[in-house]
Amino acid sequence: MSRTIKFATLLLLASPAAIGVEVMAGRAFVIDGDTIEIHGQRIRLHGIDAPESGQSCTVLGKRSRCGLEAAIALSNKIGNHAVQCEQKDIDRYKRIVAICRAGGENLNAWMVGEGWALAYRRYSPDYIMQEDNASRSKVGIWQGEFIAPWDWRRGKRLEAKQTQPGACLIKGNISRRGGRIYHVPGGQYYSRTRINQAQGERLFCTEAEARAAGWRRSKR
Repeated sequence: MSRTIKFATLLLLASPAAIGVEVMAGRAFVIDGDTIEIHGQRIRLHGIDAPESGQSCTVLGKRSRCGLEAAIALSNKIGNHAVQCEQKDIDRYKRIVAICRAGGENLNAWMVGEGWALAYRRYSPDYIMQEDNASRSKVGIWQGEFIAPWDWRRGKRLEAKQTQPGACLIKGNISRRGGRIYHVPGGQYYSRTRINQAQGERLFCTEAEARAAGWRRSKR
């Protein structure tokens, strides 16, 4: 057998069809952050779980429709690319469970890496590394607080934070260079700022109080 024939045989044996993997390809319609539809067939992205369509999260101190944002992120990533999906399983809802790619990129991994979905550890360890990176980088839903989608489906919700009248919520922070900056609720860095009273940092009840004490407002 010639080298050319041997190489062709190896390619055939390594192809998805040759090893019994069903492949679907075509234009994809995004249903939500982890579900698409190709040729009328619902496909669930394997190994990930994105916020549900009606789910809200808290990002930088503000409510965010993270379920909708996850779906938009997936749709924008796909763009005009055809999507190719390799079937891994079929779930109880008769959806194909698959690894899907657009423009040669693994969409499952991308959604977790960008912080728009979690690694679905119950079913697969494949995307734990991407989740760890997203968590460290504070991207997507990792910018604030959220309920894991599987817990949200069981009825768990973010607790509404009650603000007491007269509560002192303005954070007076001291930078490494000694700059005194205060952050108000809703500001870009408010949720990240931690107060260390031992270093002279403190809470203020009003902006006027903060300014009078020598702090200036954060530009963001």
